[in-house]
Amino acid sequence: MTEVPVPAPTPTGIDSVDRVLDLVAGLDGRPLEEHAATLESAHAELRRTLDDPPA
Repeated sequence: MTEVPVPAPTPTGIDSVDRVLDLVAGLDGRPLEEHAATLESAHAELRRTLDDPPA
């Protein structure tokens, strides 16, 4: 099977969102056992950002 490279995420200018994008973009280099916890953390951070958006 040929792997298709995933492009780097485009920065949004919102620090908390950009950190989440970087975190999720790095999943392919991390053990599968860490994926669920990483995605749960990313989801929680995005919810916090939506609940209290930056100025």
